[in-house]
Amino acid sequence: MHNKPSRRQGASLSIPDLLQRSGWFPLLDAAAQARVLDEMRELPVAAGSALCRRGDTPLHWYGTLEGLLKWSVTADDGRTVTLGGLSVGSWFGEGTLLRALPRSADIVALRDSRVARLPVETFEWLHQTQLSFNHFLLRQLNERLHWFMGNYAAHRLLDADSQVARALAGLFHPWLHPGSDVHLQTSQEEIANLSGLSRQRCNAALSRLREAGLLHIEYGGITVVDLEGLRRYVE
Repeated sequence: MHNKPSRRQGASLSIPDLLQRSGWFPLLDAAAQARVLDEMRELPVAAGSALCRRGDTPLHWYGTLEGLLKWSVTADDGRTVTLGGLSVGSWFGEGTLLRALPRSADIVALRDSRVARLPVETFEWLHQTQLSFNHFLLRQLNERLHWFMGNYAAHRLLDADSQVARALAGLFHPWLHPGSDVHLQTSQEEIANLSGLSRQRCNAALSRLREAGLLHIEYGGITVVDLEGLRRYVE
């Protein structure tokens, strides 16, 4: 079960903080915990920079320590499809490591961010020796698949307001994004990126969601007033 931290999304976590708040590390045996702590390293990612690109050979598994990253695919003609956001507490990249194939998407920082990275050799060792780690991966992949199925439907069936509501609600997914607080230190431009809409359409949708009493828009962030209402908005 995930331990939900009370830190805000703009918080800056250390690697030990991130690990202790994760759904997998506390369940490892002592030797495995020691190896993970010894081999995990921190990496800064400047706003607009790519943590990894489509076609890269996967070498690490990642956890978000600070900031916000976008998971997306860009076509040769420049069109982009956003798959989701990766906020504080998120773990990602396991699917590519398990497939042992080049990466099929880009991970780009929407703001200055920090990630923890675990070498693929250590990831594979955990996968081979730690049953609790495999249970975590199975749940993680299942939750992400369910989210993607909903996202696929949303972009074809929902209007702009509902797409923005879904992008915001997604940052509060209790398993995939366990580090979020009701106050999101995120810009309207970042929400537009995550919802896959133009900034103008996103801003108009945010205004209507605010008028519906679901959120407050403030300088430097958004506060979700009614999370359950936001989730019902896209059901």
